[in-house]
Amino acid sequence: MPSVPAGYDTPPVGGGAPGPGRLPGAAGPGAGATGTDRAPKSAGTVTGLRHTPGMRPTAPDTAPVDLAPAEQAAVQRRTLGVLSGAVALSGIGVTVGITVGGLLARDVAGTDTAAGLGQTAAVLGAALIAVPLARLSDRSGRRAGLAAGFAVAVLGSVLTVVAAVLSSLALLLLGLFLFGAATACGLQARYAAADLALPEHRGRSLSLVVWATTIGSVLGPNLAGPGADMGEALGLPALGGGFVVSGAVFAVVAVALVLLLRPDPLLLARRLGGGTGTAPARPRRATRAALAAVWATAGGRLGLTAVVVSHAVMVGVMVMTPVHMGHAGGDDGTTLRVIGLVISVHVAGMYLFSPLVGVLSDRVGRSATVLLGGVLLLAAAALAGTAAPGQAVQLGIGLFLLGLGWSCGLIAGSTMVTESVDATIRPTAQGGTDLLMGLGAAVAGVVGGPLLDVGGFELVSAVSAVLVLPLLVVWFLGRRALSGPGSS
Repeated sequence: MPSVPAGYDTPPVGGGAPGPGRLPGAAGPGAGATGTDRAPKSAGTVTGLRHTPGMRPTAPDTAPVDLAPAEQAAVQRRTLGVLSGAVALSGIGVTVGITVGGLLARDVAGTDTAAGLGQTAAVLGAALIAVPLARLSDRSGRRAGLAAGFAVAVLGSVLTVVAAVLSSLALLLLGLFLFGAATACGLQARYAAADLALPEHRGRSLSLVVWATTIGSVLGPNLAGPGADMGEALGLPALGGGFVVSGAVFAVVAVALVLLLRPDPLLLARRLGGGTGTAPARPRRATRAALAAVWATAGGRLGLTAVVVSHAVMVGVMVMTPVHMGHAGGDDGTTLRVIGLVISVHVAGMYLFSPLVGVLSDRVGRSATVLLGGVLLLAAAALAGTAAPGQAVQLGIGLFLLGLGWSCGLIAGSTMVTESVDATIRPTAQGGTDLLMGLGAAVAGVVGGPLLDVGGFELVSAVSAVLVLPLLVVWFLGRRALSGPGSS
């Protein structure tokens, strides 16, 4: 791989001065806002991986750069490699927490409702922490935002272990809230993968980082049992052992990102085409303004709705599945391992086929992929919702479809959100999207426990299925605007 000359990794700058008649933040040529849902063509070649004439390598803060196509591809490959490795490893820590977090909350508080609260705390943390992480990325680059987020997740893991020892529900919820920062980082990493991608490859690049999560996320749930054994060996509550594993993993990932995510993809992307040298000033309520810009386009509306709905439905069904299966009875160790296997199948559905989903999004169309995701979510809710606690095979199939539907909605929807706004406000829009996504999932998690108490897992799945309806409405209303010459 060609080496990258010094001077590309700089503080953020504006994405170039807006062209005549174009407002800052409005999608311009090559930004992807084409009015259709097919991947736009790239705006042409970019010349030479070199500093522009007269630029001093010793003063890179204001230095625009140009990239030859082959050299841009080399930088993008390195970026994808580092991001993929980071999310693959962090997936172990995240899914261990998903598997045992709700069970730990239930054990500490003694009720199924508390299980829902535990998972909701992690989801809510991912949502609320996404915004400051996006602001940090906007100001200092993706490397700073992702590394800081994983550092927060390490602190959350430590607090969760302490809460398990003290049997403190309040401290546990705080720990799980901070633990959610790891999920926020994993989600924001997908956007970092698209920073340097050519427009026609954005869906594929984004999906490759999502796919890398498969490695850790399939392995993670199956470490719940060994993690419990390790916790007991350390003199901790059994379920606290998994969070020891998570904290160690997140610490390694944070250090790796600081050392290896160079050049920073967002900072370099902003300097391509003549960056202005300073970060653009952000108005008050910048997140609200960025989300309004997303919502102003048909593609942005569908993308935002797809991301929020897909994540809410997935979380609503998934977080209550371990609690539902726990009612099957039997040996605790065996039950935990079966739950881990079902969650692994679910995670495989989420991530394993994401490269194919990305290709489908690029070639067939974003809106068609979103529609497919909605249909899969409905099928998953119907199949999983009719399974008894001991029917692991049916639950596994249902959760696999749930994960696949989530993948379609997240990848196609995230790409549409990215393409709906200009690069100068993308991090803010992406952070706002993840905030809404997390808040929707948090609501689904909050109501999951009470719904399980009132009407069982069937009611949880039925309510989750109803959440798909707004997505279908937005798709139907926007189908004409998203069709046209060159679109699907």
